[in-house]
Amino acid sequence: MVDGVVIPAGERSGATGPGGRPGPESTGQFGALGLHLADPRVEASVLSLLDRVETDLRASVASADPLVTEAARHLVEAGGKRFRPLLVALGAQFGDPDAANVVPAAVVMELTHLATLYHDDVMDEAAVRRGAPSANSRWTNSVAILVGDYLFARAADIAANLGPEAVRLQARTFARLVHGQIAETVGPRGTDPVAHYLHVIAEKTGSLIATSARFGGMFGGASAEHIEALAGYGEVIGVAFQLSDDLLDIASESMQSGKTPGTDLREGVPTLPVLYALASDDADAASVRLREILATGPLVDDALHAEALGLLRESPALKRARETVRSYAEDARAHLAPLPESPARRALESLCDYIADRTS
Repeated sequence: MVDGVVIPAGERSGATGPGGRPGPESTGQFGALGLHLADPRVEASVLSLLDRVETDLRASVASADPLVTEAARHLVEAGGKRFRPLLVALGAQFGDPDAANVVPAAVVMELTHLATLYHDDVMDEAAVRRGAPSANSRWTNSVAILVGDYLFARAADIAANLGPEAVRLQARTFARLVHGQIAETVGPRGTDPVAHYLHVIAEKTGSLIATSARFGGMFGGASAEHIEALAGYGEVIGVAFQLSDDLLDIASESMQSGKTPGTDLREGVPTLPVLYALASDDADAASVRLREILATGPLVDDALHAEALGLLRESPALKRARETVRSYAEDARAHLAPLPESPARRALESLCDYIADRTS
């Protein structure tokens, strides 16, 4: 993946540069995720699975109604990191990655994820998603909500072919997603805002990535111990990735996070560095001034936005947020301990390295 977009077969370069961790110059298929696949056989296996997932995704959203087909394919064809299918593919490496149900399991995970994006865009009143007009801005909120429901239904239908345990896990994951969205919508309600925020990310992001890694192990035929290790890893690495994106929105001078730096500040989204800054009792002038600005809400004024962004970049809050991200990355690595030494395990470890490095 380059710039977060899946590249068609035949247009890919190698996954990483020569040896060691992939550096900033790495622009291969997995460069956007910092994933290092040093074994050509594993790389070929993962790429083959992702190609089949792309084909099946398009087929799975087809409907007898042309409008439904067009709207449902809208985000499929817009691309994306396909992080969840990737975790399915890597999890399956600890068993048989060519097992018949691995690809359908990856499709279930990606369809579930895509469905949440349609609903998120309605709730956020988003105009753009993945560089294209959002479904709600193109077809109305009602159509976007119903298409999201259709994708959930298609995911459940495919999961039914995988057996009752797959249906149960997909349903429970969906329930966690909904709980996370509700928690985000209603706010902390008297609880610690940082703890609330981390809970929301675990429910909305970590849950689906955990199930993706679990599905890879399950349908690849990995041992029970390895499946649990993969699921634990997926939960934590999902949270770590989201938190690292929070930091990049503030610390990056470029579009590295996929959006203009400071977008969350402008929109009044309370990400981890902002929450740490607001909770701080530091009495120095910069910290006091930063709290004053952040307490005003969305920073639509360009001068205030620039001032807050500059203060946040130099604040103890950003340093503390970096330490939190590194802690999650190391926790994710610890979950891999039961897995055997292998190229797939080293690839999963490389994601931990990448998250720690990209926010340092």
